[in-house]
Amino acid sequence: MENTIYHISFLQAIAIGLLQGISELFPVSSLGHTVLVPSWTGGTWATLVRQESQAESPYLAFVVGLHLATAVVLLGFYLREWARLVAGFFRSLARRKTVTDEERLAWLIVIATVPVGAIGLALEHQFRVLFAKPVAAALFLMVNGVILLAGELHRRRQEAGPAELTARLVDTGRPTRPDTRLVPMDAAAERELSRIGVLSAAVIGASQALALFAGISREGVAMVGGLFRGLNNENALRFSFLLSTPVIFAAGALKVPDLLGPLGDGIRPQVVAGSLAAVATSVFAVVFLARYFRTRTLMPFAIYSLAFGLASVIRFGLF
Repeated sequence: MENTIYHISFLQAIAIGLLQGISELFPVSSLGHTVLVPSWTGGTWATLVRQESQAESPYLAFVVGLHLATAVVLLGFYLREWARLVAGFFRSLARRKTVTDEERLAWLIVIATVPVGAIGLALEHQFRVLFAKPVAAALFLMVNGVILLAGELHRRRQEAGPAELTARLVDTGRPTRPDTRLVPMDAAAERELSRIGVLSAAVIGASQALALFAGISREGVAMVGGLFRGLNNENALRFSFLLSTPVIFAAGALKVPDLLGPLGDGIRPQVVAGSLAAVATSVFAVVFLARYFRTRTLMPFAIYSLAFGLASVIRFGLF
């Protein structure tokens, strides 16, 4: 089949890379935004999205291939922790039991990754093709907002009584402590995450499969799962990043053969440019969020998802 890209320009590739890098790690859905933002822009940008819903889509391969850039950033940010986790995993295999926190956490990540990996392998392409359309992405972005809102309200109920909860709904989440040190993972966080439980890890891991629907955030649903398990926002983010790293990496790696084959003809330099752009915004996102969720909440992301989703439903559902 002749590849007709489909001419994605370097400007488009860089813009989509910048968008993907930040929206993949922010709890707002990268796939939803790579559908909705070009659709709002119109012209040749909207044409890219129409191509994404085809069975063989260079744009879809391009977008998912950018995941590798994000995965590399996450891996680098938690490099010391991943080294401990991998060592702990093989150490526990050798002794046939788990003893330390990193050994338990390593197995929880494996348990959480298995269900989403199996679902993704079976349904990833079909779901992305079926639902990578503006109206569907807008509706699922609103669903994402409801999920984030539910998680945030649950967290607040655990911390406050009914009267205080009502007052705190307008909380701006301003910082309450001056500590600005960037600590990817400390011993206390590792201990708490290692005790989240096998069933909880499996459920939170499986919930990431909701990200197959364009508009629902993998990081968002994993964070909400952590909040319902009793984690605070900071540790819920850490757990979601650790769970996401192998899943995002695998999603990107699976698209490499497509990009090296006919679907990549004419766009490989653009893939490199887009990936470099995605690295830049992924670094910003992971550093920003690691600091943001020390003291702040999911509420702004919930409101944004609901507002942008509703505006997009009106825009693409009525016109």
